[in-house]
Amino acid sequence: MHTEILGHDLRGLRAAAELLARGELVAIPTETVYGLAGDARNPLAVARIYEAKGRPSFNPLIVHLPDIAAAGRIAVLGPEALALAHRFWPGALTLVLPLREDSGIASLVTAGLSTVAIRVPAHPAAQELLRTFDGPLAAPSANPSGRVSPTTAAHVADPDTGLGGRIAAVLDAGACPVGVESTIVGWTEGRAALLRPGGVAAEEIEAVLGQPLLHPVANPDAPNAPGQLTSHYAPRASLRLNADKALPGELLIGFGSVTGEMTLSESGDLTEAAARLFDLLRRADEAGRPLAVAPVPEHGLGAAINDRLRRAAAPRQT
Repeated sequence: MHTEILGHDLRGLRAAAELLARGELVAIPTETVYGLAGDARNPLAVARIYEAKGRPSFNPLIVHLPDIAAAGRIAVLGPEALALAHRFWPGALTLVLPLREDSGIASLVTAGLSTVAIRVPAHPAAQELLRTFDGPLAAPSANPSGRVSPTTAAHVADPDTGLGGRIAAVLDAGACPVGVESTIVGWTEGRAALLRPGGVAAEEIEAVLGQPLLHPVANPDAPNAPGQLTSHYAPRASLRLNADKALPGELLIGFGSVTGEMTLSESGDLTEAAARLFDLLRRADEAGRPLAVAPVPEHGLGAAINDRLRRAAAPRQT
């Protein structure tokens, strides 16, 4: 794949919006770092984000929106969240909020959680693209997983250390002025909590709230924000892995040549399987029967799919 460098002008913005509308990925500038943007409503586009980054697990992604009104159509903003939004948006603050049932956000964005991470970026190019595209963009940092976050278009486009050749385009608007990721705030038992330090100081946030932020220790088995390991989506039913056929009473979820009542991908496409995973698990669980899943290869996105499936199949705590 050739990665095109788009200028920050009307032509470049329209080209970027058209690529995003087709489900392609475009690296975009924000005031923090360059983000790898895809249509947050398109499961395949979101799966391609994980694929391009080589992201090892399905961590929640941040959804970028142009303003508070757009955020309110996707998530529920309580009084404290609104106070922070009015003070720091647009800007380098991400809020983890309850997801509205009619949000239209692909479940892979939230990694199966009932919350969504939202940010309103301040960078003029990001704002212009969001309004040109007219939709929510999921956008983690535009770097291969484990690499340093990019602050210039050249960082992103580098074929050796960046994403050159893996994504459709980079919207070049110069260097990012902040240069570190956004601060993430969520709520734990009704109290605001610092989930990741970043571009907005905790002291500034506490001044708005009038009380200290909680500082919870991240749980690798149940993270609730980007930048932490993925949580498991545990269906109510038992889940058997690496099944080549259904046992009596089971609902088999197929993959590739293994045919089931439902399938992650008839063609064995790992990107398609990743895009379908969470929605399909939910729909299968509604049948009220034990579940079985066909073998999925461990390479590429298959490693992340299997990680999630193993967590879902793990013994329940009683």
